[in-house]
Amino acid sequence: MLRVVAGAGAQMREAAVAAADAGVKRLSDEGRPRAVVVAGIGGSGISGDVLAAVAGPTCPVPVVVHRGYDLPMWVGAADVVIGVSCSGTTEETLSAVEQAAHLGCAVVGVGAADSPLADLVGRSRGIHVPVPAGRMPRASLWALSVPLLLAGEALDILTLGGSDIDAAADRLDEIAERCRPTSEAFVNPAKQLAIELGGSLPVVWGSSDLAGVAAYRLACQLAENAKYPAISGVLPEANHNQVVMFDGRYGKGEPPGEAAGSDTAADAEGAAFFRDQLDDPVTERLRLVILRDSVEHPRVARRREASRELAEDRGIEVSELTAEGDAPLERLASLIGLPDFASVYLALLAGIDPTPIAPIVELKTRILT
Repeated sequence: MLRVVAGAGAQMREAAVAAADAGVKRLSDEGRPRAVVVAGIGGSGISGDVLAAVAGPTCPVPVVVHRGYDLPMWVGAADVVIGVSCSGTTEETLSAVEQAAHLGCAVVGVGAADSPLADLVGRSRGIHVPVPAGRMPRASLWALSVPLLLAGEALDILTLGGSDIDAAADRLDEIAERCRPTSEAFVNPAKQLAIELGGSLPVVWGSSDLAGVAAYRLACQLAENAKYPAISGVLPEANHNQVVMFDGRYGKGEPPGEAAGSDTAADAEGAAFFRDQLDDPVTERLRLVILRDSVEHPRVARRREASRELAEDRGIEVSELTAEGDAPLERLASLIGLPDFASVYLALLAGIDPTPIAPIVELKTRILT
């Protein structure tokens, strides 16, 4: 897995070539659609989040990521539907793309060559971009995402500067050098982050919608690579719900007290009952992980600062990573590249093989019967 993570920059460049060879630029003939719907699940579906994040708030049409079987009823011939499935066999994605073809939508596919998805898109006279075989979806993020970005540019919903992909790929190369396995932990930021995360309950917040995609990605990578729980969120939303965890059992780490605001005998009795059930000491504490975008709303920047202060006042440790680069794609790549390494290092730190995803395989087997 480390070898694949280290090759993210090369993967980005190769994906740009594959998209060009597949004729993604021909989508410009379609004109700007009413909406772009990205149908995908798991490590494939996040490519749609990447498209939406890079397109940003100035995107002239909605970019909707659809993670399910049936398309929304509003989807029609004025829309473009992009099916993304690394294996080309994901049943939810195939269902959505088949419906899109029947509705007369322009259809694009990104996934394995000679797969059911490739066949379906071909029969629908759409464009299919093949991705290399042998990598899991989570290890193919840029192979799946870059074709979507180039499709978005052809559809006139975003603008990629001529050097944006090169700059992002170079940034990933630079991160790979800093985070290489032979680099000692005290100079390796990914190993440092893995050590910080170990033994904690990570709460990962992005300080913009773009950084929120990176936060979600880190939580998913921790789950799949390190088999480790994490919660992701984005500011300002997380300040209206998740922040209250700071005063809970895994935040302050204090024994449960009287129920706040209790004003009835029933409340008091309930608090006493649960206090008896929660006498065991907490061994893991929250750790706030802030993924800080260099482009933030001024009020969100203040919220980020205040969130850190609140956490530290309660004894909650904080890790913070700041986006590097100027263009959205490079900033996003910088917030994904280093945490991807950290998720693998955390697995190795715990003696866990980061590659297997046995519960996913078992679940798929069970629903076939």
